[in-house]
This record gives sequence, C-alpha cells and structure tokens, in this order.
Amino acid sequence: MTITTRLATFEDIPFLQQLIGASVRGLSTSYNTPNQIESAIKYIFGIDTQLIIDGTYYVAQVDDTIVGCGGWSKRNTLYGGDQHKAIEDPLLDPAQDAARIRAFFVHPDWARKGIGKHIMQVCENAAKENGFTNFQLGATLPGVPLYEVMGYRPLEHIEQPMPDGEVLPIIKMYKACISG
Repeated sequence: MTITTRLATFEDIPFLQQLIGASVRGLSTSYNTPNQIESAIKYIFGIDTQLIIDGTYYVAQVDDTIVGCGGWSKRNTLYGGDQHKAIEDPLLDPAQDAARIRAFFVHPDWARKGIGKHIMQVCENAAKENGFTNFQLGATLPGVPLYEVMGYRPLEHIEQPMPDGEVLPIIKMYKACISG
C-alpha cells in the first residue's frame, strides 16, 4: 500500500468535514461518551482554515481515496477548528516555540495502517524545514497511543469544557527533536 500526501485545499473541506465526523465517531467510542463525541464534533473538531491558508495541512491518500488528514502550525493555537477560535493566531518563533501538530484524523476503515504515522512524519519534516526544533500537540484519548509511539510525552491533562456542558479530555503532549 502506497500512502501519498498533498496539501489540502478549500475544495477538500466538505469531504474532510465528513472524514472528521467519521473518524471521531468511529475511533472515540472506547474513550468518550456519545455526548462527548457529538459535542466535540460540534464545538471543537473541524477544519482550521488558517492551516490551509498557511499551506501546512495535508490530506493522505491511498490511490485516489482520501484516508486521513493532519497538519502542523507555526501559530499559537494548539487544537480546534474554526468554530473553536475567535481570532487569527499569532505566529510562533521557531527559535523558542514548539511547532503545533494539529487536527489529525484517519478514517476508521484505514486506522492502524500507518496513515497517522505517515502524516506525522510529513508534518514534522516540514516544521523542521521551517526552523522548528520541538513539537507540541493536544491529543484526544484515541490519539495518545500513536503520539507516544512517535516519541511524544504527556505534559498536562486538560478538561476542555464545551458550551453544552460536556467536557472533553485532552492531553497536551511534547516532543523534542533529536539532532543527528
């Protein structure tokens, strides 16, 4: 199986929104309640169009099928789509700040087949090419095992409140680049 990546476009957004819903509903059921899942889809998960504008959001494909998405950011926001933030993110300083790894979703039919690892490598390499030497992310519980395998370590447990009273557990994680 050959996984390819390309930059996401605005034309991809309708399909990616469907992919995000399928990913969260399909991969979160062992970790979150149905109400947490639906609330997170409504209030947190979604496309952050700033990543598409910045050219740091990717889709992963097998043949012509989009099977996952994810990105990195040179901006301050740690997680969440457009509906989760009110203003444009300030830029980070690669000399002192960690690049943000953002918005990773894999279709449940393609989970645990190397899609997430592939996108992660693309994102980390691109961030390094832009001068970043460390990475930070906000992981939902289903993503923690992947990120740990990729060398990320937990920093903080966040209980993210949502407008309907639900709370989504998020683990803030960090990885330092190994020079070599």
